[in-house]
Order: sequence, then C-alpha cells, then structure tokens
Amino acid sequence: MISLLQTALELGLISSLTVLSLYLSYSMLNVCDLSTDGAFTLGAAVGAMVAIAGHPYLSLAAAMTAGVISGFITAILQTKFGIDSLLAGIIVNTGLYSVNIFVMGGSSLLNMNNTETVFSKMKNLLKGTAFQSVSKLVVVIVAVTLVAAFLILFLKTRLGIAIKATGNNPNMVRSSSINTTSITIIGLCVSNAFTGLSGALLGQYNKAVNIDIGTGMLTVALASLLMGRLFFKKHGVRMGVIGAIIGAVLFRLVYTFALRLNMPAYLLKLISSLIVIIAIAGPYFSNKYKTGLERKKLRREERVDA
Repeated sequence: MISLLQTALELGLISSLTVLSLYLSYSMLNVCDLSTDGAFTLGAAVGAMVAIAGHPYLSLAAAMTAGVISGFITAILQTKFGIDSLLAGIIVNTGLYSVNIFVMGGSSLLNMNNTETVFSKMKNLLKGTAFQSVSKLVVVIVAVTLVAAFLILFLKTRLGIAIKATGNNPNMVRSSSINTTSITIIGLCVSNAFTGLSGALLGQYNKAVNIDIGTGMLTVALASLLMGRLFFKKHGVRMGVIGAIIGAVLFRLVYTFALRLNMPAYLLKLISSLIVIIAIAGPYFSNKYKTGLERKKLRREERVDA
C-alpha cells in the first residue's frame, strides 16, 4: 500500500506540471489551450530522443523548448491569423500527431529500458543513503518546486501582472498601451514549456514513450485544476499554485483508489470527464439555487407587506 501511494504521489506531481501549465493559460490568461495533449506527447518524444542520445539532463531543457515552440505556434494562430483559440488548439494538436511520429523516428513507441534517465542518475547519486528508495520522488519534488517557485515569482513581475490583466480585461490592457498579442504569446510559450517538461518526466519515469502518452491529459489536468480551486478558490497566486499541485495529487489518488476497487481502466477517462462537469456545473447550480431562495424570500416579504 505504501509503495502504491508513493507511486500515486510521484505520478500526481509529474502531472501537476501540466496542471500548472493550465493554471497559467486557463486561469490567468483565460485561454483554453486544446493543444495540451499533443504538446505533452511532443515533450515526452523530444525528451526521450535526447535522453537516448545520452543527455538525460539536456532532455528536460529540450522538451521545454519543444513546448515553447508548440505554444508559440498556437499563440500565433490566435493572434496573427485570427483563428479562434479553441480551433487553434485543435489544429496544433492534430498537426502535432504527425510531428511527434516524425520526432520518434517514424515509430509509435520508444523503449528506454537501457537508457540513462534523470531518475536513474538520481538513484545512483543517492545509492547507499536513506533516500535511495524515494529517489524518483526526490526528482519530481525538485522539478515541481522549481517550476512552482518560478511561476509564483513570474506572476508577481510586471509581465506576470500584465498576463493576469489580459485574462481579466484585454480591452483595458490595450487602452493602457500594452501589446496583448505579445502577452498572449509569452503566456502560452511559458505554459507549454511546463507541459513539455511534464511529458519528458513521465516518459523517463515509465522508461517508454508511445504516441498516445498524452491522450486525455487536458481533461485530467483540467479536472485536477478545478479540484484544487475548490480548496483555494479565493486566495492569491501562491495558494492557487499550491492548490493546483494538491489537486493533481488528489486526482491521482482517486485514480489509484479506483484501480484498487478493480474498476476497469477504460472507465477512468469517464471519471475525469465527470469530475470536470461537476466542478464547473456545481457552482453554477449552487448560485442558481441561492438566487431562487432569495427570490422566494423576497416574494414572501412582499406578501407580508401587502
């Protein structure tokens, strides 16, 4: 059970990087980037190819760079070509399928069993110490901590504040002589860098990358983000980032618990979708119910006064 929970924690933290990507693009910039699945696979594929070439640390930087390029293309389609953000994400996601196959050398599967990864490097580094058994967890904790710290600091800079302002009221930002096009491009580039890193870490964690590794990551990340917002809805950026990470871990624990109940694996995607529906529709129906109660109260008061 402890080993199972440790694995769930490790996978939850890896996926939390994609959740942080969505936190920046969806929650801050107010752009729903539907290219997440393809960008995740791109990061995994690029990271795997560079690691196989003998550069496990460089593979993470390469995966983030690939994510930046993916985000840049998505942003350019939105801002320069006048394509709707949802449609732009779908176009990029579709195109990335072919790109990912090309990056993987025409194969749909990359085997990394004999490849040195950042996880094997850390295991060798911690060999003979008390942390050897949790070497994978150490790697993902370091990665998530660095990304979370960067995101918190980034959103407190003038550029980060401009990203938040663009998401809240782009017309006001334009009236302040701020280029919302550049802001959108930078925001999507940074967010997709996190997605690429998440893909690379998962690929090296599994010691294998297949063309479907990123399928459903957008739904999982969105569900995790919304779960985190339930706990830290009215707090600032710092608690929002922490909430996103906690949401990713909780979601992975739900997955693990479902598997322990012998639930068929194919139902897990349905659970992801249901969580998203509940998290989005729940507040709507809650507000509608409260509004209905207030109206009934007013009607009763009017009858009494009459």
